[in-house]
This record gives sequence, structure tokens and C-alpha cells, in this order.
Amino acid sequence: MNPPHRLLVILGPTASGKSALAIHIAQSLGGEVVCCDSTQIYKHFDIGTGKLSPEEQKGIRHHLIDLAEPDEVFTAGDYRRIAEHTIEDICDRGKLPILTVGTGLYLRALLEGLDELPERSEALRQRLRERAAERGSEYLHRVLRRRDPVGASQIAAQDLHKLIRALEICFLTGKPASHLRGNRAGLQGFSVIKIGLMPSREALYRRIDSRVESMLASGWVDEVRGLIRMCIPSTSKPFTFLGYAQIREHILNGRSLEDAAPKIRQSTRRYAKRQITWFRREHDVHLLSGFGDEECIQREALRLVSP
Repeated sequence: MNPPHRLLVILGPTASGKSALAIHIAQSLGGEVVCCDSTQIYKHFDIGTGKLSPEEQKGIRHHLIDLAEPDEVFTAGDYRRIAEHTIEDICDRGKLPILTVGTGLYLRALLEGLDELPERSEALRQRLRERAAERGSEYLHRVLRRRDPVGASQIAAQDLHKLIRALEICFLTGKPASHLRGNRAGLQGFSVIKIGLMPSREALYRRIDSRVESMLASGWVDEVRGLIRMCIPSTSKPFTFLGYAQIREHILNGRSLEDAAPKIRQSTRRYAKRQITWFRREHDVHLLSGFGDEECIQREALRLVSP
């Protein structure tokens, strides 16, 4: 029986230095970086999502960046499918896959699997939305109670989003949604090593503030002007990413960038706090109290990873 392949997972909030650590380990051990970030999979949105330039990648191959157009729907299931194939290919070539994780949901989808649920039907969802507009979400809840009592007991009558998805599953599969959940298949054949970067909150916030200023100085506003000229819809998901909505408003409505920048810094700090909360729930993580570009952290990470 062949020994399992190794998979290195680097967790940490934004600006904690995940990419710097991943590149250092990749250079030392012969690895390739696999991005696990729900923002970097979209094309054209570069500076604000923290994509590395070719020079910053330092000759290390990076995967799972620029996979989707801004108006495309890209799910955690899509990520799992592509990431699993990519990681297997890296291992087949004798390299170490190094996952840099900014999106916990994508990591969970890859390592633990997802429920086998049908793809969304926009036509069916629109009919359900129209029915809710006519008769109220309570009506949809009553329909769900008849078809899936267990599922209905777990969803509030006012939660239209979850009600529509649950009914959609019932209608498309002919089975209660609650019966289909929990049949997950996790990633097989890998020995997973998780390293978590946890610098002090004060130092992280200073790094975040500096990073936002650097992004603005690097042409973030001009990038957003170009996205507007490309006629990318304001409703596309990437325009909800940190900073992009504020900069777009600054450009179109004449709002002061001096007003927008503090809001971007504040929202980024809040996002980092949510990331920390999510990552603290991960099991078997080797926590390192510093940034990924610090020599002492890099040495300790290499010690943990080296065979």
C-alpha cells in the first residue's frame, strides 16, 4: 500500500504572510502553491484581492487563480473539484502542494467534502420567489413542512433564501433535503499538515493598514476605473469584495477617497477577525505566533513540514 501524499495547509487572516511562507517552503522543499481564496478565483480583480505579481511569485508556480469571469457563479463545489485534481497532479509530478487558505469554506469543502446536492435551477428559484412575493414566505414554509418536516423545523419561516434552496432540492430530487445532507466524502490519500499564522492582533491591524495604503498607492483606484469601463455589472460578486464597493462609489459618486480609505481599513480588520474565529475551529493546527515573512516563523514551519 502506497504511503499517503503530503499536503501542507497554511491558514491565517489576511495580511498574515501566508504567501510569503508558502513561497519560502516551496523554494526549500520543491513545492507549488495552491490558492484557496474565494476572491482570487475571479479574473480582472487583482490588486484588492492580493494577487501576487509574477515577480512576487519568485518563480514558484501558483494555481487556482483567475478561474472565473466576474459575472460567473463559482461555488465551493467547483473549487473542490478543481483543487482536488490540481493537488493530485502536483503530487504526481513529485512536488509538495502548499495550500494558502483565506476562505475557510473552500478548505472545508476540499478536506471534508460537500453534500451531494443538485445544481441550482434559476427558473425554479424564480417561480418560488414569485410565489413568496404573492403569498409570503410562510406559505413556502408550509409547503416545506409537508415535503420535509425535519428540514422545515431547522429553517425559520422568514428565511426566504434557505426555504427556496430546501424546496428546490425537494422538487429537483424528489427527496427531502434533510435526507441528502451529511453524505460527505472527504479528501482521501493525503497526510495533511496544518500551520496557522497568528500574529498579535495589534501587529496584524498595523500590517493591514499598511497593506491597504500600499494597494491604493499601487493603482487600486485605476484598476476599478478599468473594471467600470469594461461594463462589469455592479451586481457581480467581485464588486462586493473588500474595498471594491467603496472605491467604485468614490469614482461614480464623487465620494472622497480620504473617506473611503478608513472604511476599507476598518472592514478589512473586521474580516480578519472573522477569519481568525473560523480558523480557530480547525483541528490539529500548529499555531505560530508571528507573520509568514519572519525568519523565525519560516524556520519553525520548515521544521514542522520537513520529512
